[in-house]
Amino acid sequence: MFADDTWRLRDPHSAYVERERRTVGFNPIVVEHFGGLGDRIDKIVGVSTDHARLAAVEAEAQTLLGASAIAQRSQLYYLDFTAPEADKGRAVRAICAQVGVAPERAVVIGDMANDVPMFQVAAFSVAMGQAPAAVKAQASAVTTSNAEEGFARAVEDFIL
Repeated sequence: MFADDTWRLRDPHSAYVERERRTVGFNPIVVEHFGGLGDRIDKIVGVSTDHARLAAVEAEAQTLLGASAIAQRSQLYYLDFTAPEADKGRAVRAICAQVGVAPERAVVIGDMANDVPMFQVAAFSVAMGQAPAAVKAQASAVTTSNAEEGFARAVEDFIL
């Protein structure tokens, strides 16, 4: 769970903890429970090595949550729960406003369903090669996968 610019978890030895530590660039705080943070939570992340089951949980959770929250996988192994206002489309708009660039001039690159809102805001969107077909269908273009230097290829082929 992320709150107050911190990452909190109960089991520091669970799957993907080391990967997340490298990704976010800071260490988690190990807690016994998540009590007292309800109104300050930015994101709750469910983690599983059973990708198919996590996909099923994603669909069921979003149905149960309706418009009250977003339940989407940001990786095959992460299911993120966020406020409905916390989508990447809004983030692109905010970043563009901060740097003085119209979203209609922005280029974005992504690979999961949680990237589609930014695809809909930016002028041009690139889906990574490992993206699910439904995500690729929402993008302006598709590049190769991460394993095939897809990000660098997208920059070379579509941005430069």
